[in-house]
Amino acid sequence: MGLKKLKPVTPGTRSAIVPDFSEITKTKPEKSLLRPLKRSGGRNNEGKLTSRHRGGGHKRRYRIIDFKRDKRDVPGKVHSVEYDPNRSVRIALLHYADGEKRYILAPNELKLGDTILAGSDVEIKSGNAMPLSSVPLGSFIHNIEIRPGKGGQIARGAGTSGQLIAREGKFAQIKLPSGEVRMIPTNCYATYGVLGNSDHENITLGKAGKNRWLGWRSYVRGVAMNPVDHPNGGGEGKSKSGGGWQHPTSPWGQKAKGLKTRKKKKTSSKYIVKRRK
Repeated sequence: MGLKKLKPVTPGTRSAIVPDFSEITKTKPEKSLLRPLKRSGGRNNEGKLTSRHRGGGHKRRYRIIDFKRDKRDVPGKVHSVEYDPNRSVRIALLHYADGEKRYILAPNELKLGDTILAGSDVEIKSGNAMPLSSVPLGSFIHNIEIRPGKGGQIARGAGTSGQLIAREGKFAQIKLPSGEVRMIPTNCYATYGVLGNSDHENITLGKAGKNRWLGWRSYVRGVAMNPVDHPNGGGEGKSKSGGGWQHPTSPWGQKAKGLKTRKKKKTSSKYIVKRRK
């Protein structure tokens, strides 16, 4: 995957850096693996706004991705590499030997015509899925399960991967993309290799309108408001608050920087060997 810098023909293209989509081999998705996707506009099932600054954006359809990789010991051939508007990484369409078609997340070294497998005794090769008990120590893996059979939940974004650093008894220690080291059962499945499209983090949108296409609406800084509208509003000239300086907060007074919001999860915390901070 590569990036290209656009010619400064307009103010919007002056600073835009966009993907060149050179790895994409097919532009139309597989119809049998498409589903409609309804936008929530940041509202929950009661119609209340729970995520601010969401709404609008280009219409999308959901691609069904095989996160479980539960088609074991059946070879699948890579038929195409496609763009997915719902995620940062590219997806690969597999045609299995028995005729079934499935999408998977496309790792770095996956190419057209490659044959990949999922199972407990498969080749150590990018794109192959296997239990953590079969992965060599020090290997980079992605789409990692937390509970056996639930499907991959960790390391699914562009350019990400976890690293298997130790195995002890029924648990393996995985270093996650955040730096956290976590114990995961060795019978959980993961896919070998690092995910592709690693240049995604270097993309520059170029204009505010492109953010709107992605479904993000603009927002006003609290310090630019009046005291009646926000705790950080008011003050003569540029000021963090009306009366005197105070820590940045949300409109409802909750500290916005450094406040720990994680609830104590006894069942989950005991599996964390090293925190990310």
